Amino acid sequence: MDQSASASSMVLPNQGRRAEIRPAEGRAWFLSSSSVGIVAESFIPVDVAADMERIEEQFANLHIVKRSSEPKEPTYLLGIDTSKTVQAEKRSLVAVLCSNASIRIYDKETLNVLREFSGSPGLLNGVRFGNSCDNVYSASTDGTVKCWDARVASEKPMQLFKGYPSNSFISFDVNCKDHIISAGTEKVDDDALLVFWDARTASQDLSTRDPLGAYSETHSDDITQVRFHPSNPNMVVSGSTDGLVNVFDISVDNEDDALVATCNSISSVSCIGWSGRDYKQIYCMTHDEGFCWWDLNHLDTDEPITCLNIQDVREVTDGKEGHLDYLIGGLYHEKIDRLFVIGGTNTGKIHLMSCTSSGLTHVTSLQGGHAATVRSFCWNMPEDSLLTGGEDAQLLLWKPGAMQKTFTKKDSLKIASSVQQRVRVHSSDSYKRRKQQ
Repeated sequence: MDQSASASSMVLPNQGRRAEIRPAEGRAWFLSSSSVGIVAESFIPVDVAADMERIEEQFANLHIVKRSSEPKEPTYLLGIDTSKTVQAEKRSLVAVLCSNASIRIYDKETLNVLREFSGSPGLLNGVRFGNSCDNVYSASTDGTVKCWDARVASEKPMQLFKGYPSNSFISFDVNCKDHIISAGTEKVDDDALLVFWDARTASQDLSTRDPLGAYSETHSDDITQVRFHPSNPNMVVSGSTDGLVNVFDISVDNEDDALVATCNSISSVSCIGWSGRDYKQIYCMTHDEGFCWWDLNHLDTDEPITCLNIQDVREVTDGKEGHLDYLIGGLYHEKIDRLFVIGGTNTGKIHLMSCTSSGLTHVTSLQGGHAATVRSFCWNMPEDSLLTGGEDAQLLLWKPGAMQKTFTKKDSLKIASSVQQRVRVHSSDSYKRRKQQ
């Protein structure tokens, strides 16, 4: 692969102010989650505590108000995102990544399927709406990131963002201004790349885009997760099966200088995200159900960077509320400055846990909706609603308050082995080994 235009020489378009977070003396920090560093909990003001109580009550009162229509081809629902544009004359849309290499577009009010986009010939990974339009994106193992107009039925994507030869993309994200797309590759030979494109519509070729460049020196294995900062278009975090979680400022000219911090989860990364005031914290979940939480505010201080490190969440969950089989993701609630962790059981129960430096505390459990492993969720902050998708092919809408209708729980699906091979499964090997000791 010719990478002469990538890696250290890449300069991304200027997108405004540079990131505020910087390593001391111009050096990137290397942080291990194995080192114990627990930050003491600060006093919680009365009004914040009241808000926290109200939010926890809302979570506890979540009920199913809509269930998706029965699809022609039942599939696992692996990822969910909702349109972010608000137009009175148009209904909001939901995009769902399915295990049959397609993206389904649902009407958010009815949860009826409106249209379906095929990712053929590759398998799709991740789904994202643009922040200022109804374009929907997904990364593909065929070496492209595909873009469709979610409101128009089409057999082919409206845009293709092409990678380098031999690239197979398994993660991606779009920055908050819709200017830059970044995607992570599987490791091929000795290369695991974080590739970047200019996504602005002013570019001369609207149908096919070539990369701006790539980072190639900071991960040594498959890049499983990419997440841009929610409000700073220059900040991006990546996670890999090598256990590393890297934070970059892409406004800096080369990869070495762009690397702001490296955190080590000591395990294969399955999920990463931003949290905290001004989103200066990052959290990470691993394929063997570990959880790490770091505070980037402490990069230039003597304070410990690690807020919380749990090797296996399954071993510390409260047995009175039922066991936990896997983690699904994180949810940062801006109103109360609190991170919530979401997990579940193989029978479809969903656990919501509040995260503090003292640990994870059970808030509530949602049950009676899914009949199998829950793969994905999407929380709508303004509406206080939750969308969930699972291996039972069901898309559910949960809202606080009384149920609108009585629903019958759907049976679990049995899907062909080819689909099972396509899906990344949570590992229970390390947990079983420890239980036997």
